[in-house]
Amino acid sequence: MPGIWETNMNFSQWSRTLVKTIAVVLALALPTALAISSADARVGGGVSSGSRGSRTFSAPPSTTTAPGSTSQFNRTYSQPGAGMNTAAPARGGLFGRGGGFLGGLAAGFLGAGLLGMLFGGGLFGGLGGLSSILGLIIQIVLVVFVVRLAMSWWQRRNAPQAAYAGADAGPGPQANYRSGLGGGLGSGLGGGFGFGANNAPLEIKPDDYEAFERLLGDIQAAWSNEDVAKLHTLATPEMVSYFERDLAENRARNALNKVTNVKLLQGDLAEAWREGETDYATVAMRFALTDKTVDRNTGALVAGSEQPGEVTEVWTFARRPGSAWELSAIQQTN
Repeated sequence: MPGIWETNMNFSQWSRTLVKTIAVVLALALPTALAISSADARVGGGVSSGSRGSRTFSAPPSTTTAPGSTSQFNRTYSQPGAGMNTAAPARGGLFGRGGGFLGGLAAGFLGAGLLGMLFGGGLFGGLGGLSSILGLIIQIVLVVFVVRLAMSWWQRRNAPQAAYAGADAGPGPQANYRSGLGGGLGSGLGGGFGFGANNAPLEIKPDDYEAFERLLGDIQAAWSNEDVAKLHTLATPEMVSYFERDLAENRARNALNKVTNVKLLQGDLAEAWREGETDYATVAMRFALTDKTVDRNTGALVAGSEQPGEVTEVWTFARRPGSAWELSAIQQTN
């Protein structure tokens, strides 16, 4: 019966076309989904930027506020050199910038296994119709299995205790002591910096924690007002250069980012040290904020939300003789 054979052939051709289409979509979408992380509009753009002196390429110790690892810097003027630990985990964890072994492994599976099906290849090349669909499913399962194994290995490799390797700052997080944003030390419910028995080489005093808390709010306010002159008094020239670049990109998109209702909820010291005449303090901060982006002309909401959210970041502050603390780096937490 020619009609039945013709119907079966048409179904087989249709199924192969469907499989190839799915393969293309997965091959294009999966690497993008794995490699790209969400970029927030708040100050710093939700990426890791700045410098931490000779510890720029060394992961700061984990703390109660930020118990996981931190992302390496996406933007920094520093270059790896003598005395710097370059073993910090890559941004994005498993699929860090520059690829590496795990990124190459996944790319190999995606490229050979999925795109190969366009040309009748892949891990199960030569099979047609329903078998091709089954082959695609098996390939996807294999990729997921390998990725899960790799992620497990990566997490063990970058366990929090590894952040202390090579660090000479002594014990990391300190006992918790609370203060509220703008409310002074010891005030505010559920928020504040942790400090107490300080065993770090550089002693961080209550006034310093108040300065860090104040800078958190002042920098977000100056960013929202696009007050570059004010930012120059609150952050290093390197950090201001990144802020100016981000603000210029917002203006090019006719967008205005507003960060309001900033309130420190929890914070503690990761490490503090002195290099030459410059003091450094790296602190983990969990804070509430309302982060929204509006159209400059109409004021219509284009990104973000009117509802408050929470963010945990690791900020490094620097202080030179005769000067106040200023923001030197922002790192995202994993």
